Amino acid sequence: MPYVNIKITKEGATAEQKQQLIAGATQLLVDVLGKSPASLVVVIDEVETDNWGIAGKSVTELRKGTS
Repeated sequence: MPYVNIKITKEGATAEQKQQLIAGATQLLVDVLGKSPASLVVVIDEVETDNWGIAGKSVTELRKGTS
C-alpha cells in the first residue's frame, strides 16, 4: 500500500487544489508503478510558515524580505 505525504506551507490552498494534488499523486503511482488507486494513500500536511525553514530562515521571514 503506497503512502504519499505532501507537505505544503499553510498559505490558503483551496479544497479544490488539494483534491487536484491527491488525484495527481494517485494517477502518477498508477501510471508509473501500475498500482491500484484503491491501495494508495495520499496525505497533505499544511505547515505554518514559521515552522518551515529554508537557508536558515523561516518562510515567514523570507516572504517579508527580512535579511
